[in-house]
Amino acid sequence: MCTAMVPADMGEAFVMLESVMGFLADTDPADLPVPVMAEGLRALERADAVEAVARARFLAVFSAQDGAVSDGQRSTRAWLVNTTRVTKGQAGEYRATEALAENHQVLLAGLREGWVVTKSVALQLAKWTRPIPAEYRDEAEGILITAARAGADLRSLAAICAEIRARTAQPDPGNDNDGHLDRGVSLDTTLDGAGVVHGDLTPECAAMVQAVLDALSAPSGGGDLRTRPQRYHDALAEAMRRLLASDLLPKRAGQPVRALVHLYFAELRELDEDSALQDKWIGEYRARWAGHRAAASVSTGDGGAWLDGDAAREAVCDAMIIPVVTGDIDPGAVEELIALCVTYHQLRTQAAAGPAAAPGPAGPPATTAAPDPAGARAAGTAIPGTGIVPAGLTGPAARDAEQAAAVEETLAELEHQILGKILAVLSGPGGAASFLRRNLAGQGLNGPSLPLDVGQTDEIPLHLRRLVAVRDQHCQFPGGCDQPASGCEAHHVTHRKDGGHTSLTNLKDYCWWHHHVVLHELGWTLTVHPDGTSQVTSPDGTTIRSHSPPPHPG
Repeated sequence: MCTAMVPADMGEAFVMLESVMGFLADTDPADLPVPVMAEGLRALERADAVEAVARARFLAVFSAQDGAVSDGQRSTRAWLVNTTRVTKGQAGEYRATEALAENHQVLLAGLREGWVVTKSVALQLAKWTRPIPAEYRDEAEGILITAARAGADLRSLAAICAEIRARTAQPDPGNDNDGHLDRGVSLDTTLDGAGVVHGDLTPECAAMVQAVLDALSAPSGGGDLRTRPQRYHDALAEAMRRLLASDLLPKRAGQPVRALVHLYFAELRELDEDSALQDKWIGEYRARWAGHRAAASVSTGDGGAWLDGDAAREAVCDAMIIPVVTGDIDPGAVEELIALCVTYHQLRTQAAAGPAAAPGPAGPPATTAAPDPAGARAAGTAIPGTGIVPAGLTGPAARDAEQAAAVEETLAELEHQILGKILAVLSGPGGAASFLRRNLAGQGLNGPSLPLDVGQTDEIPLHLRRLVAVRDQHCQFPGGCDQPASGCEAHHVTHRKDGGHTSLTNLKDYCWWHHHVVLHELGWTLTVHPDGTSQVTSPDGTTIRSHSPPPHPG
């Protein structure tokens, strides 16, 4: 005989729960007799019913206390999707379970018994009893639970519920917005992009949809072998195509409906036979480079050095100069790239030489031997490439270790910036990608390129909004948000009042709630790192990062 253990507190209860479920999950059913497996399945169903009651009560209080807002989420459903990592459909089921604790206490009590009704039956009964007037609902649900306890199946429960609804129905108030009607449509996509539509339509909507599908799904002739569902699918596609072409759709988030054509740079290069256009672009770029360099020679400039050929190769390594020669026609970006490469080269040389290379008292010239991690540990310096400073160091050794760690951190920052400049080599109004697109893509896709940075401006140009949407796809709140980019707003990472530019790199898509409520009203602070990851920090110090996996218990 075994005695049921009662946990001392919630923490112990959670540990016991996971332990028991882990035991069952690790058990090999092949070693069990069929009757034992059958009893196990029934026990799991009873446990699922009781677990649903606990979840419903937890969620009801969590929602009432706006628990989701503490994690920067607009709703409990969004919190479930983005922090517990369940699907949208599962989050919807959890919310339906929560409604049992809010509006169907009698059904919840029946579910708590474990064997009277299952979770799925309780949710179905809640859906059926929702239209019953509130003053009769508890009594009606009591009748249903009593019948279920006596062994009534779902068909019998449906008949009882329908009769109760008919006897308690109130006169039609004539309101067009009938609150008793469940309506909704969801569209999900599979891994290969296929769509799955689920919906509950009002009678009026169902009639209109039926009329449109019937009108557009007629067989195209005796050779049309499509089934009726296939013809309905094609009719729906045709209806959507006609609606898009009619220009009757309202704008969303200030943007009209448009089709975006994605062109890969590698595909454009493959279309350029013998690299003729690329050679032509390089020649034109060299001429423009000479012009910019000449203009800089008679102006104050910003102190940058204009280099090419042997002089440039002496300043930076060949590998880093290649992107400059082959791509970016923006003279400002070229100067910045060269400066970054020079700084990177200097810091890398200093890091390789070790602390002795740092300016100090006169002495033998520093060597440039490759860093040795083992030697670094022995000498008490940071391990190159890791930023790790050994513990227990004091005095000069500690200062050297801190200096080396700072150098490594700066090098990592420079690497991110240099990669950003290399991307600029391929983009921009006169970049290689633009040149090849205008000469190879054909009519309709070869228009002029538009700037990716328009400086200080009151309005975000439409083309920048589209590019941000294509890049981000959805709201970029680090804690997760499933709002599509089509319903988001472009947010300045560095605010315009703080000197932030209206540029592709300084814009991120945020939904209205995270943009206006979380960032502006609640005062959360957004930080975007050079590698594209980001984090937000609440006024009370809570930090949510886009690049951190959810914590694993235990």
